[in-house]
Formats: sequence, structure tokens, C-alpha cells
Amino acid sequence: MIKRLLLLFVMVPLAGMAQGWRVATPAELHGLIPARAPVQAERIETEFRTASGVTDGKGRFIAGVVLITAGYSAEGKYSNFLIAQAPVRVGTLSLPAGQYVFGWTRSEDALSVKFYEAATGKPLGDVEAKHDMTIKRVESFRIWPPGDRSVVQLGRFTFAYSLLP
Repeated sequence: MIKRLLLLFVMVPLAGMAQGWRVATPAELHGLIPARAPVQAERIETEFRTASGVTDGKGRFIAGVVLITAGYSAEGKYSNFLIAQAPVRVGTLSLPAGQYVFGWTRSEDALSVKFYEAATGKPLGDVEAKHDMTIKRVESFRIWPPGDRSVVQLGRFTFAYSLLP
């Protein structure tokens, strides 16, 4: 009984945090996503048509975009740039507000997604993106609003994320 009450106590604030978050508009994303993302000592071009994000409507965003890495030293290591203006958990990683890059390698039925600090390239850890059979529309990158699906989509693969207090 105590464990159930503790679980409810922890879950209620997190569930309430997701309320009000929605898909960011293209205009909002244009104001947030840089044309060239700062990644270590380089500024890597972004492919804006792949930009995706969510906002709380109060100026905080979780958004990202595919990087155009051809010709950069990051090629093969990073594929996406992520801006988190609120602390988030991706898989089992807790990420404070900040800028991140991630890349992935594919196994037969999953992706191993590795996260790094954008400014330093410091490795932060990895999460597994699983093949999601419910995906009807394949997209190179999409962040679903928390509360709807609370996942980041990479093609047919997804990994969970949640807002942290």
C-alpha cells in the first residue's frame, strides 16, 4: 500500500507537467533552430525541413533537427541536434536544459542512440530506440508532445522521453 501511494505521489506532478505542451509551429521553430548548430568547434548546417519540437506555450521548447554532417569531423558520430529548454529524461538519461547532439547505429531490430553535449562532445550515455509497429508515417525526426506519445521518432524507431521537475 505504501509503495502504491509513493508511486502516485511521484506520478501526479510529472503527469501535470505535460499538460499544456503542444507541437511547436514552423514559425516558432524558425526562431529557435539555428541554420548552423554549434557542435564543439564547428557550426554544422541543419536541415530545417526536418525540424520538430514541442513547447509549453510559455517560451520553453524541446526541439531538434537533422544535421548535415558531410564534410565535418562529426560525420558518423552525430546526426541530430537537440535543444532542451526544460530538463528531460530520454530513456534512462537525465538531461538538464541545454544543447545536445546525438547519433545512432542500427542493429537488426533497434537503434543504439548515443547522446553528447553539443558544446564539448562529452559522451552522456545511450538509449535504445525500438522499432515501433504503430508508426504510420515514417519521418526522419519527430518529437511527439508529452502526454500524447512522449517519444522521439527516428524513422520507424522511437525512444521515450519525459519532462523532469
